[in-house]
Amino acid sequence: MADHVDHVLEQWAAQRADLDVSPMAVIGRISRLVRVVNGELNRTFAAHGLDAASFDVLATLRRSGEPYRRTPGELMRDAMVTSGAVTQRLERLEQRGLVARTRSAADRRAVHVTLTADGLALIDRVLPEHVATEHRLLAALSPAARAGLADTLRALLESLGDSRHRPPPAGAAAPSTYGG
Repeated sequence: MADHVDHVLEQWAAQRADLDVSPMAVIGRISRLVRVVNGELNRTFAAHGLDAASFDVLATLRRSGEPYRRTPGELMRDAMVTSGAVTQRLERLEQRGLVARTRSAADRRAVHVTLTADGLALIDRVLPEHVATEHRLLAALSPAARAGLADTLRALLESLGDSRHRPPPAGAAAPSTYGG
């Protein structure tokens, strides 16, 4: 069985046999997967009036545990986005009544972002559908294949400088669905 990337590799082999284009077999497939996966996830989010960025903030707050509160800086780190992107996301979510921003009683300079009751209810409705979409997208892989792929991708990300405590390098596309 051949896919589009195999066709591209065959074309390069015919046109530039002197060039090792084997990385395209991986990078090309990852790029195509990102488009397919994001398209499917975005359909799930849109059914609930969300986009990937809004889902990411709500999911980050939800998975932080009660009281479902983070500072904008913590959200920026946990969601791996810039401060400007967090500010825009928070403004949209606050306008919809899904999050609330409050000044810290201990330090008036500090701001906390908290899920509202409506935000908590929404993320708790969307999350099972999001996970079901992910299960459907990975249905062709056995549990062992999923685990092996996850390990391989983790190793690759770590080799490129991405880790639990360090976001991707500047200029890297922000993940859109890592809240889930």
